[in-house]
Amino acid sequence: MPATSHPAVTDHLVIVGNGMAGHRLVEALAGKPGRPARITVIGDEPEPAYNRILLSPLLAGEMAREALTLHDSDWYAEQGIELVLGERVTDIDRAARRLTTDAGRTLEYDRLVLATGSQPARPPVPGLELPGVEVFRDLRDAEALIHFTQSQAAKQGGSAVVIGGGLLGLEAAEGLRKRGQGQGGLRVSLLQRDARLMNRQLDLTAARLLENTLRGRGLDIRTDARLERLEAGADGRVGAVRLDDGTRLPADCVVVAIGILPKVGLARTAGLTVERGIVVDAWLTTSDPAIHALGECCEFEGQTFGLVEPIWRQVEVLAAHLAGETVAGYVDTPCATKLKVSGVALYAFGPTEPEAGHEVLTYHDPQQGDYRRLLLKEGRLEGAVLYGDTAAGPWYFEQALAGRDLGPCRGALLLGAADARERLDDDADTATDSPHSPAKEAA
Repeated sequence: MPATSHPAVTDHLVIVGNGMAGHRLVEALAGKPGRPARITVIGDEPEPAYNRILLSPLLAGEMAREALTLHDSDWYAEQGIELVLGERVTDIDRAARRLTTDAGRTLEYDRLVLATGSQPARPPVPGLELPGVEVFRDLRDAEALIHFTQSQAAKQGGSAVVIGGGLLGLEAAEGLRKRGQGQGGLRVSLLQRDARLMNRQLDLTAARLLENTLRGRGLDIRTDARLERLEAGADGRVGAVRLDDGTRLPADCVVVAIGILPKVGLARTAGLTVERGIVVDAWLTTSDPAIHALGECCEFEGQTFGLVEPIWRQVEVLAAHLAGETVAGYVDTPCATKLKVSGVALYAFGPTEPEAGHEVLTYHDPQQGDYRRLLLKEGRLEGAVLYGDTAAGPWYFEQALAGRDLGPCRGALLLGAADARERLDDDADTATDSPHSPAKEAA
């Protein structure tokens, strides 16, 4: 049985970070009768919380800026929550339970939540400091890339290079390509160090299907591409990307999207236990019992987090704990991956490659562009990759989490959830009708 927390006693709660995790926590606390008497939220960005997941469609021109806002400043005031924007916390005095911002503001706290998020990882290559080298992490980054697509360089057939063939890199590259279509034919190249795109989520077949789809849209995709340096142009801005095989790609803009790192500088300076992230227990409590950490900045049982599903579960636990409720601790569970690129349907979870004891089931319809690969061990589903028709993905994932024996519907598994369910139901009915079934014997 999961352990439970002791209810927290909190008069003044300060939340550092007004990103999606911090905002979700505020929303969860706002509706609880035992919420802290006073809540202050400090965000270093100048605008209220917004949905970072929608930065990709914003860049692609598929969504207006206003659609990203989660709640405006009036909402916080209506909830009796103090919102401080455009200030960065620079110091935490744990003994005095007091923090200081770069604007000279000081705040005392009874409980403190660090929801400082993450920062883009950067490859150790020369030239990253050149003007025109961008990342794709927040609203300012998206606006900088949109501004580039409207520049003279982009309108005159310029080039952009995206470094990184994972989720974020693909979304940035496709967003630039789509936005740049109407700006004179911006050329967009994507560099992936590995032999295939999304190598942590996809097998080779699905990765090749994805690559072919994106190439067909006009993206220049280069796998096994090892970056050597970025070179300056005549104007001092970035002008080219040089690979270790000697290839030189012109680049009026370079986007670095190779992953994220937990933002832990504030916690480390304050003397909290930090490894890759800020180390927390099952109730998101750090090595200081008055301080919690949440979301991309935290580390639990050696794991850090970049997807919203586990972070939302962390929010549920921490909100209940801070509101004085007795709550079971956070337990990390697997997550599925979905790609947020318009017109591309992809769903994956579990191992990317078969392991010892795995049975591999595959279905591939090249005409329709549909592909499914399932990994089973002793009748139980442990991994899946779906490309094209992904409707059955959530059902597969549900069966994997439940550890259900799918042997009775093995022959129908690749056909989809409805066929597999029907086969399972038929098998259950047959077992019930058997004269030796437990139901018959009990009767």
